Amino acid sequence: MNIATSPAALAGVSESEWQIRCDLAALYRLVAHHRWTDFIYTHISARLPGPTHHFLINEYGVNFHEMRASDLVKIDLDGNVVEDGDVSLRRVNAAGFTIHSAIHMARPDLMCVVHTHTQAGIAVSAQKEGLLPMSQHALKFYGRLAYHGYEGIALDLDERQRLVADLGPHKAMILRNHGLLVGGTSIPEAFLMTYMLERACAAQVAALSGGQEIVLPPEAVRVHTAEQFRKQENDEHYAMVWDAALRLVEDGRPSYRS
Repeated sequence: MNIATSPAALAGVSESEWQIRCDLAALYRLVAHHRWTDFIYTHISARLPGPTHHFLINEYGVNFHEMRASDLVKIDLDGNVVEDGDVSLRRVNAAGFTIHSAIHMARPDLMCVVHTHTQAGIAVSAQKEGLLPMSQHALKFYGRLAYHGYEGIALDLDERQRLVADLGPHKAMILRNHGLLVGGTSIPEAFLMTYMLERACAAQVAALSGGQEIVLPPEAVRVHTAEQFRKQENDEHYAMVWDAALRLVEDGRPSYRS
């Protein structure tokens, strides 16, 4: 009898790690699908279970639309590649390490971290008032959005403590003059949070470009809507969204599960 060897065994990792690799590779492809990429320069990470505090991040130079589970690189909180084989061939973005290690070190509740440089996200990050409570998408983040001032390309490790301090208890943050940063307790939650924040920024840029006065909901409605969104924050809802999202990247190309 021939028994097929599992992909996890072939890759030399646990089944749980392989599933996280597959989901993270799918998230990279979804970011490409929605055109939230900045060529090869942004990054998404996922923390692996266990006491080692290892996390997965993209191999620098791989396009997001072609990301596979095997393209993801396992690193520790010091930025060292912790995989078998020739690790000199597994490059990671130094700025990506700085930003993502900061969050993974300080926020064990955030399993997945997404960082984007979209046109709309950068535009809103440069606007003095930040994200306005002008759309339903934006109200998901009402009272729950942090801001971090621009300090240059994120290569200085001492910026990590300020990133974490500015994020505070929140799951989403606007990096001034830079882009967006979102965390999730799971990969599906991180995807949905990113989707909503990107849509909110795009709507704001479009509305402001019209040159007309913006109508904002009253405070009571803002608080009420934010609470309505909060009640949808559960694994069942995230799973429904994730299942629908995965169908967008099942397109016949070499599988993200490889």
